[in-house]
Amino acid sequence: MKPKLRQLLDRIQTLTAEGHKPMTLLAVCPNSPAVIKAAFRAAKRNNAPIMFAATLNQVDNDGGYTGMTQKDFVRVMKVEAKRNNYTGPYIAAIDHGGPWLKDLQTIEMWPYEKAMDGVKKSYEAALLAGYELIHVDPTVDRFLPKGETIKIEVVAERTIELITHIENFRKERGLAPIAYEVGTEEVHGGLADETVFRKFLILLKEGLAKNGCSDAWPCFVVGKVGTDLHTTFFDPKVAKDLTSIVAEYGSFIKGHYTDDVENPQDYPVCRMGAANVGPEFTISEFNALEELEKVEDGLYDAGQVAMHSNMTAILKNLVIASGRWKKWVHGNESPDDFDSITPDRQRWLIQTGARYIWQKPEAVAARQTLYTNLNLNGIDAEGIVLSTIERAIDKYYVAFNLVNLNDLL
Repeated sequence: MKPKLRQLLDRIQTLTAEGHKPMTLLAVCPNSPAVIKAAFRAAKRNNAPIMFAATLNQVDNDGGYTGMTQKDFVRVMKVEAKRNNYTGPYIAAIDHGGPWLKDLQTIEMWPYEKAMDGVKKSYEAALLAGYELIHVDPTVDRFLPKGETIKIEVVAERTIELITHIENFRKERGLAPIAYEVGTEEVHGGLADETVFRKFLILLKEGLAKNGCSDAWPCFVVGKVGTDLHTTFFDPKVAKDLTSIVAEYGSFIKGHYTDDVENPQDYPVCRMGAANVGPEFTISEFNALEELEKVEDGLYDAGQVAMHSNMTAILKNLVIASGRWKKWVHGNESPDDFDSITPDRQRWLIQTGARYIWQKPEAVAARQTLYTNLNLNGIDAEGIVLSTIERAIDKYYVAFNLVNLNDLL
């Protein structure tokens, strides 16, 4: 039996061969309960599949910053699907599952064996919860000298070890086959160069075959297609080159950092298999809350609410206290003095970093106060937040030619 994702990709290929527009699957990073709710509403309205790519920082055995374990996450998905009467395909996936890609492992400088064991335990929990796609990404080595890039042979060896572990665990427990994603868009992964990219695929194929895991060949290989945290142009030429390479192996290129991309309509044209979007939805959520707080300001001044939520001030303080913003500072900015950073950059750091603190008790309480104040004045606050996120999601459903795909599955 093929994994659900492989069946879906095969069906899309068949439809394209029959003359339908090419399609690229959308993977949403579930960085808040609101994003999960909005994604299912958008999937229902667009009558299209939805994937969720959850990092180990977001969802893991320790609850991650969303407060959800893998089991919790799958249960939430089922509840939201039922709430929206959504009967189409939805898939839970691990995004960037590899040693030292969970912040805790980096902060505490876990040794190699402990980091690999931690990742394997996360994989196992994901399998038992019902995940259907795992991104195996051992492209970081925190113990390499500064400036040194991990060797592609090491990336391949560790990828093979991790996939073999997953397959052995899955088969021992009689679990259904799952799909895989490998590689990274980051330069440290060594896959930015086409020659190295090809070498990785050759080593991976040989190693999986040797371990009896040829059936676990990845559906997706992550490609560096021009986008990253600070660039928004998708490079069609590079994408076409990479998609043609992996097509020889029966795989598809998956794009990361698709947030606010200038030309999303080019993804399906270039036969991109899927694309991840995440921080953009956090920014949409933050902007909606900020907009609602301005409405609350007016109601407060008019004496129509008793107590102000102080939503954005609380979010700002929580983001600063978290220290998460420090990993995004530019070379001319101080990681020790947030106030010295320009206002525009401060705002971006707060918007982007808000995803780490949505579930902090202070943030939850402020949101509840804001929603209650507006609801008492006839304003559907949560509905406005969700619709703002949905609008951002809808853009990708349209650009990726996914609208009404469920009718053709």
